[in-house]
Amino acid sequence: MDVDNSQSEGPGSLEIEQSLLQQFSCMGTTDKEELVQQLQKLLGSQMNHSTAAFFLDMNNWNLQAAVCSYFDIESPAKLPSMALVSDPVANESESVEPCVSFRKVWHVLNNGAEVWPLGCHLRCASGVSLGAEPVQVPCLQPGAGTFLNLRMTSPAVPGMYQSKWRLCTPTGSYFGDPLWAIITVVEEGTMALTQQLSHFSDLGSSNLGTVSINPFIQPRANGNVQGGSTPDPDSGMC
Repeated sequence: MDVDNSQSEGPGSLEIEQSLLQQFSCMGTTDKEELVQQLQKLLGSQMNHSTAAFFLDMNNWNLQAAVCSYFDIESPAKLPSMALVSDPVANESESVEPCVSFRKVWHVLNNGAEVWPLGCHLRCASGVSLGAEPVQVPCLQPGAGTFLNLRMTSPAVPGMYQSKWRLCTPTGSYFGDPLWAIITVVEEGTMALTQQLSHFSDLGSSNLGTVSINPFIQPRANGNVQGGSTPDPDSGMC
């Protein structure tokens, strides 16, 4: 019987076996959220929620097929590279009043060997977005740099806010260094007072640094003769 069965196997039976395996792989659950979590657990920390949902949807929510597609198309070794060169605007010491629009800029570099693919974008990965929307990034050549700009708005409630942004592939996989925007929202009017105090401090330091004045010495007139001076009649000093 074993011999007869082996002789009956052919291309048709192999197709049936593959079809059965595909059906069995979908029998675990039909809940999409649970499938996303299972795929993330299988592939580790490099797989975020949106990427997992993308590959599952592309494979009709077949978990086994989604895993194979990920390693064929978007394995971690194939991800683009990005390094943060500098942060032109200081992020951890920024203070801003409520509901104020401001611009956040990062200088980044493609430090990899491949050009960034078409469709890469910058988006908020955690924290608060500070009113900014995802933006497309250019197809940066290896070794080239660019400036990433976001228009943000400070929250209405005073406090400290953190916004973490990441570059993403067209399929949603993060790559490169994380980009941070950290601001402190202060009470309205505080910034103007701080600037005024800073201005007064600058004025005082510049005057003291250029001229040393003793308030107890009266200035002499230009017509004083050498060896003596005319006393000031309004002065109480001898």
